[in-house]
Amino acid sequence: MITKELFKVEKLPVFQNKMFLSSKEARSCPMGDVVLVQNQETGIVENSTFESKLLNYDESYQNEQGCSAAFHEHLEKVRDTIIRVMGSGSIIEVGCGKGYFLNMLRKSGMSARGIDPAYEGDASYIIKDVFKKELNIASDGVILRHVLEHISDPVDFLHKIAEANNYSGQIYIEVPCFDWILENHAWFDVFYEHVNYFRMSDFHRIFSNIVESGHVFGGQYMYVIADLSSVRSKSSLTDYDIVKFPDNFMLELNNIANDLKKKEGKVVVWGGASKGVIFSLYMERLGKNVDYVVDVNPGKQGMFIPATGVLVSTPAEIESVQGVSDIIVMNSNYLNEIKAMTSNKYNYITVEKNDI
Repeated sequence: MITKELFKVEKLPVFQNKMFLSSKEARSCPMGDVVLVQNQETGIVENSTFESKLLNYDESYQNEQGCSAAFHEHLEKVRDTIIRVMGSGSIIEVGCGKGYFLNMLRKSGMSARGIDPAYEGDASYIIKDVFKKELNIASDGVILRHVLEHISDPVDFLHKIAEANNYSGQIYIEVPCFDWILENHAWFDVFYEHVNYFRMSDFHRIFSNIVESGHVFGGQYMYVIADLSSVRSKSSLTDYDIVKFPDNFMLELNNIANDLKKKEGKVVVWGGASKGVIFSLYMERLGKNVDYVVDVNPGKQGMFIPATGVLVSTPAEIESVQGVSDIIVMNSNYLNEIKAMTSNKYNYITVEKNDI
């Protein structure tokens, strides 16, 4: 396999969304290197040092974002798109997490089932397992939300899904947009859990028939709806498909750390998921520790984030902390929601806009 190296960072936690019961345990979490390369055969950007054996998705994996009103609104739009394009027939969601979105589909009248080893409940319509053909998942449509970036061989995985579904029906795929990451120098969006990083052109090489596609959630995510019968075995890579990785991708890191060192008071990060975990780790390595991490997900609250071992606080808890003037918002999509929850009494810093 021919590859072209784009970016390298050492010792990131292999899980950003696995929570720990103690700071010591969190700081001792497994770590792995990230070496992003572009596969010159498929065109997909991937971590060449990724080892799937390091990852074990179980109930301690907490990546449910539906607790946020802003993200719930995004999910409502996704649901409406799926119903509009794919109809209201039977649906299987591969990687349904805790079942939040799946239950939204079922409440809308859809016959929806799910598969996920991280599922915690006892619903009969969710299989607590990894996807495999033997589960007999054939349905009118398949949903794959924020799963494909975790799969070592994504094209092969799509072929297996198509085969399990008798190469019929449609599939909805949603993943982070790598073009957005590059354009916004979003160094906080590169982490070990994601073995692949996709652009829209990748999906046009994977499928011969894409029914609908677009960008959602402020451009951070992209989606495609494609016919499962149109998964290709091979595709051609053109000059247009070659990734142009910015030389100054990490330039802002030192400036952010230096600016934070000049500020008095506690460093508070709002967002205990992947972005907040990576931000906290980089800041610690540059000599400025994050004091508090806030998250609205009850599954994260009272637990410790990987690598730095910072305790996750509730929004109410952080308001009682003295010496807090700034809140670093890890995702500007939640900015208005965070301001409303905190009575707009802090200085809010959004990292991707680089205005620290």
